[in-house]
Amino acid sequence: MSRTARIERVTNETKVLVEIDLDGTGKGDLSTGVGFYDHMLNQLARHGGFDLTVRTEGDLEIDAHHTMEDTAITLGEAFARALGDKAGIRRYGSATIPMDEVLVRAAVDLSGRPYIVHDEPELAPYIGPVYPTSMTRHIFESFGHAAKLTLHVSVLRAARDGGKPDAHHVVETQFKAFSRALREAVEIDPRNAGQLPSTKGVL
Repeated sequence: MSRTARIERVTNETKVLVEIDLDGTGKGDLSTGVGFYDHMLNQLARHGGFDLTVRTEGDLEIDAHHTMEDTAITLGEAFARALGDKAGIRRYGSATIPMDEVLVRAAVDLSGRPYIVHDEPELAPYIGPVYPTSMTRHIFESFGHAAKLTLHVSVLRAARDGGKPDAHHVVETQFKAFSRALREAVEIDPRNAGQLPSTKGVL
């Protein structure tokens, strides 16, 4: 069974194309005009084990908000479509990931119920010239609501004793943990025998 999707989203602010293969090899072909965001989407592809193409043209002359938001929405919609009826999947996934001084835990439930919890410390306002660190939460919210999943992301440790958090490390570790949790959740469970992993019979 092919678990792939292709979605285009066009608004007055952005034009987005997303293609995803949930059973890929981690290849990313990414262009949003926001370099650090491309770097994070590449984490999603590589550590999620997804083949992912993203092409976004947005109103970066205003700021990066619309570009990043609409990309996340379209990506969430493509993820949900590729997942299909969810029969046979593990449904739940979690990962605790270190990156030098940073430690992040992410847990996901492909529940069909959008609910996002995101805890991180105060960070420098920008990574690079364009990526606002305040957008990380909004990216997870936009993706999660479009994909209809429950997601908890918590930064357990952000800095060496007495030091300030490195925003790059903190955000990147969140994306890596998120990606690994998704990878586990979408895996086919051989013990599930194609059944829906819910006593309700609906996800």
